[in-house]
Amino acid sequence: MGRRIVVVEDEPNIIEAISFILGRAGWSVTTHANGETAVAAIRRAVPAAVLLDVMLPGRSGFDILRDLRADPALAAVPVLMLTARGQKKDRELAEGLGVTRFMTKPFSNAELLATLNEIAGDSAGPGAG
Repeated sequence: MGRRIVVVEDEPNIIEAISFILGRAGWSVTTHANGETAVAAIRRAVPAAVLLDVMLPGRSGFDILRDLRADPALAAVPVLMLTARGQKKDRELAEGLGVTRFMTKPFSNAELLATLNEIAGDSAGPGAG
């Protein structure tokens, strides 16, 4: 019964790897691959954190992040954005939209876990945050 995370990613091999890593570390993982319906999926899950890819079918991660930050029920949810494109303009756009952290692929498992534990509050318990 770990903290809940929604992983919004459309590459099956990345979904599988991240789900395994996070599940083994005690996270309860929900995955979603469609940009158009991601915000609704995140709203239903009520996660402690969101792992959000930039390039998704339907809508970009930037659009999803913009919607999350505009929604009072989701605005405070920590978002770790992943991208294969580590360009400065992408990072600046994400930061301007209110991303919690920005990470480029490839990343190490340890780096991913440490970052998620940090942004979601490593000792977060029921009612925390």
